[in-house]
Amino acid sequence: MLSSVHQFGIQVTTINLSCIDQDIMTMLISNVLCLSPRLTRSLSNIIYHKTKGNPLFFSQLMIALSRDGLLRLSLSRRRWVWDEEKIQSRKLPDDVVTFLTSTIGRLPKEVQDALRTLSCFGARSDCALIEALEAKISNPLIESLEVAVTEGLLDKMNGSYSFGHDRLQEAAYNMIHPEERCLFHFKYGVALVPRALELQDDGMLFTAASQINRGGPGAVEDAEQAVLIANLNLTAGHKAMEMSDFSSAFSFFDNGISFLRKRHWQDHYALSLSLFDAASKCALATGNAVSLTLLSEQILTFAKSFNDKLNAMYNTATALFYAAKIPESMNRFLSAL
Repeated sequence: MLSSVHQFGIQVTTINLSCIDQDIMTMLISNVLCLSPRLTRSLSNIIYHKTKGNPLFFSQLMIALSRDGLLRLSLSRRRWVWDEEKIQSRKLPDDVVTFLTSTIGRLPKEVQDALRTLSCFGARSDCALIEALEAKISNPLIESLEVAVTEGLLDKMNGSYSFGHDRLQEAAYNMIHPEERCLFHFKYGVALVPRALELQDDGMLFTAASQINRGGPGAVEDAEQAVLIANLNLTAGHKAMEMSDFSSAFSFFDNGISFLRKRHWQDHYALSLSLFDAASKCALATGNAVSLTLLSEQILTFAKSFNDKLNAMYNTATALFYAAKIPESMNRFLSAL
């Protein structure tokens, strides 16, 4: 475009717009809001943290904050006021994300590795969980994540790290080769299990089991480990049921079943029966008729005794009753007598 302008003989002056430092940003905000730098310094620190001093992003963010009521003129106080906590937790605009995403590749390798690890746990993770993971793996996470906070890629609030935007988390996660992601999830989940059991921390246990499940059966090293993971999912599922979270419980039981190997009914009968029984109960509670039918068929086929079949028979009969199929339901109940 500039070359086309030059062709018409028009004189053009190029101005390189560089990032401004934090002190200048404090002065700018102070002048815009007609307040002393002492009063605006806390706000300017947050704005600088989020924009890294880019003047275009700075002006856009200030306009957005005013538009959304986070920065407003108070008639009673006769000055501009703002909500620091809400501004701190505000998601970044997309073009700011593009700018910040490009900085990830320029960070030290250990910081990139820490961001990659954090991205495996989603947009937000508790500091305690990251500390527990750091103690089990060789990567220095906390120190590196603090660097990312300074760079504006992460926010640290209320004892947790969170990405400033979903696209930042996505960019960090994309640094992991797709074929290796399951191995990373599996590794982090296995590393967290001992600490979760030691602390009796259900939240950490759920996270550990979920990470292992994202890794999938293909990441398992041997049959013994597969049985341990199936038992872990059984434990997590029962804890979720105690919280009346039947959807999550079903997911844990279903994943536990997926880790069972061939001949599991013969080699691990009690574990298999417990997983299928619990999964069928959750399928009934969540109205998942298809899964309930498939699970019950397995139980009725491989259960060794009438007592072991009772729960499956009761669940299928109850499902028919809920579906207003009263005659069929009564027949199922009567067949159990």
